[in-house]
Amino acid sequence: MDGRKLSRCTLEQLRIMAVKRVQSGESPETVIATLGFHRSQIYKWLSLYREGGEEALKSKKAPGKQPKLNGKQLKELYDIITQKNPLQFQFEFALWTRAMVRELIKTQYNIRLSEVSVGRLLRALGLSPQKPVYKAYQRNEEKVKVWKEQCYPQIKKLAKQEGAEIYFGDEASVRSDHHSGSTWAPVGKTPIVESTGGRFGINLISAVSTRGKLRFMTVDGKMNADNFIKFLKRLIYKAERPVYLIVDGHPVHKSKKVAAFVETTKGQLRLYILPPYSPHLNPDEWVWNWLKNHKLGRTSTSGPDHLKTKVYRFLKKLQATPALVKGFFLDKNLAYIHS
Repeated sequence: MDGRKLSRCTLEQLRIMAVKRVQSGESPETVIATLGFHRSQIYKWLSLYREGGEEALKSKKAPGKQPKLNGKQLKELYDIITQKNPLQFQFEFALWTRAMVRELIKTQYNIRLSEVSVGRLLRALGLSPQKPVYKAYQRNEEKVKVWKEQCYPQIKKLAKQEGAEIYFGDEASVRSDHHSGSTWAPVGKTPIVESTGGRFGINLISAVSTRGKLRFMTVDGKMNADNFIKFLKRLIYKAERPVYLIVDGHPVHKSKKVAAFVETTKGQLRLYILPPYSPHLNPDEWVWNWLKNHKLGRTSTSGPDHLKTKVYRFLKKLQATPALVKGFFLDKNLAYIHS
């Protein structure tokens, strides 16, 4: 549609109507297509509305500051939030939050906005927070600092001297009723994951290396010393180099039985413990995040055997994609591994 042929009054009403439709939950792309304008036009109108409200959409623009984000940038932002995963931008979580979008805007466009402004911007784009996201870490920052600056560099140096390969390990439990949650998304379009009424799960343990290697094992029952030792035996089986495994402070990892087994390997296996409450230092956490939030959490399962089959299939696929495993190490919290 050639907007130059329309009256100011008509254009004004079209702009206001289009923004209201987006706010009510319609996709910006769909709205602008039905009006016959170029697809970038809707993002210009949304930008004006965010900065000056409905008054800014009228033929004579209300005085005020220029929008910090232009129409093109708003379109890019909308596409990122609705089509991309935060992990692709080296964020720790798989769900978009206001704080993460704020950081994204600062990184991508060198524009600083408050979280309140980001919330208004997202709503103006027709998005809504459909479920709160919260995750806290109880940790001793001094111990984390010592780990990054002293402990791990020493481990890395010793591994180089002995020609050892460093792995990071972790356990996890996946459940049939786990959903990957919700994030900022078009209003009224929250993804629904169907599941059976019964609940069942499977326990797992895995380990990853900076070379992109992944080793994993299912665990019958709860994780105990015997199951952990079983995994350790598999990890070093036919290994051409010594193996250094870094894990969290789970009681099983520090048990006398495990320590005795490690001693019998005569240096083929060394075990190291991360600082307490520091999952952000362990790249193996990203394996479980990938499995739960990007695979299992977005599908349905019909029974325990089906769940186990899917877990194996997904992890085998990840195992065959070392580049993806290496990507888990690119998070800013794991920079200490490469320094």
